[in-house]
Amino acid sequence: MRNGAFDSPIRHLRKDLQSVARDAEELLRATADVTNDRVQEARARTQKTVRQAFDNLYDRRMQRRVRKYARYTDAYVRDHTWSIIGAVAGVALLVGILTRRD
Repeated sequence: MRNGAFDSPIRHLRKDLQSVARDAEELLRATADVTNDRVQEARARTQKTVRQAFDNLYDRRMQRRVRKYARYTDAYVRDHTWSIIGAVAGVALLVGILTRRD
């Protein structure tokens, strides 16, 4: 079961992260000849962070786990539709009452 509403934000997040990574790599290349120790430390941290972000984003195990929880949530909401609607209405009423106070 493919959930298009869930798949689209992940696709956009990947696209945005790829843009950030390209920009970071370009910045790293531009500062490659700078020999300042602080700049070199910042470059090393940036490379490590970008690499870890890509590893986490493309981690298949994480993607499977997120999809599994999305399926569980979808099934629960479908099985308990009226309970969910009642709970959301109650929370909305409570928030409305609390925000109405002067």
